[in-house]
Amino acid sequence: MDRAEVVIVGSGHGGAQAAIALRQQGFEGSILMIGRDPEPPYERPPLSKEYLARDKPFERIMIRPAAFWEERQVTLRPASVVTSVDPQAHTLKLASGEEVGYGMLIWAAGGDPRRLSCGGADLSGIHAIRDKADVDRLMGELDNGARRVVVIGGGYIGLEAAAVLTKLGCQVTVVEALPRVLARVAGEVLSEFYQDQHRAHGVDLRLEAKLDRLEGENGWVRQVVLDDGGAIPCDMVVVGIGIVPAAGPLIAAGAAGANGVDVDEFCRTSLPDIYAIGDCAAHANQWANGAVIRVESVQNAHDMATTAAKHIVCIDEPYRAFPWFWSNQYDLKLQTAGLSLGYDDTVVRGDPAHAKFSVIYLKEGRVIALDCVNATKDYVQGRKLVEAGASPDKAVLADPAVPLKELA
Repeated sequence: MDRAEVVIVGSGHGGAQAAIALRQQGFEGSILMIGRDPEPPYERPPLSKEYLARDKPFERIMIRPAAFWEERQVTLRPASVVTSVDPQAHTLKLASGEEVGYGMLIWAAGGDPRRLSCGGADLSGIHAIRDKADVDRLMGELDNGARRVVVIGGGYIGLEAAAVLTKLGCQVTVVEALPRVLARVAGEVLSEFYQDQHRAHGVDLRLEAKLDRLEGENGWVRQVVLDDGGAIPCDMVVVGIGIVPAAGPLIAAGAAGANGVDVDEFCRTSLPDIYAIGDCAAHANQWANGAVIRVESVQNAHDMATTAAKHIVCIDEPYRAFPWFWSNQYDLKLQTAGLSLGYDDTVVRGDPAHAKFSVIYLKEGRVIALDCVNATKDYVQGRKLVEAGASPDKAVLADPAVPLKELA
């Protein structure tokens, strides 16, 4: 039976950073990284942007060159799926039937794309955008002439894919069940701005559109049927309706958790010697008033990995990282600072008509988050307002002539 002093399950941003941070903190023991993906660790955000657009080859989105892991004595075990965990024996079982022993376990398995549950969901030509293989299959169909694309879901993944596919000459329809895009993560001003932008680029945006079924021909998807009877012909479907946290084996082993697996301030689960980080880890977040949430971002995975690695080498630094996100669509760079959960007011700074503005979210007068479109200065300076819990005058906050750094 293989064994390592630290076993990392997951080879995405969190898993890779955990291994890097352990070595940076002077950990000299054996490290084994087990990943479902057949590739060495690579960046995931470019999959729906530069990689899909073919602006970046795979080599340019690798987190580190392949030789890096060997030089740092990190053993990679790709294309391997963990099916169960025995916390008493400190062992994992793989889908191959093999067992792996661990001293400490870092669970960085991320999440699985949420699948459609309607009729026709098993047809060919239906794609998620979660790993390289997903996007390679999608690009292969584009190369074979697919041009009519229906994107299910108006969140960031769906909109980023729609922007790239439009750039590639596809006829794109976005189907969103809610009254506006980005409804779960942003305010109405930002939603309306992106709706206008996508429509201006030729995207057919269907809001409050409920999916009924998919219909196919010879096993291939050919039509998306809505619950009002409307039908959208297509050559392929891209599904971007969120993820399901990949925490099943830990929950089955007795770990606490409802939405993912619960962790404490050092990213420890309720199971001995097992940490969880990234998309699958639910934690009490100080930037959400202590609410227990999962944060799906590179920043969260990276910083949680560092917290867990430090704790393993006896450096107790609680996870308190500031949350930030980004999205690139067309020539628009969106940068988000903080979490807008529970906001009760907004201030618009700048003019959306000029595609350079910020939406500032307030709760009881305090700045809790900003969405900044082509406004990097606001993003950098506005972060300090969130960190300070500042309560500036709204009229001054809205004045782009006043630098935000003066209000902190």
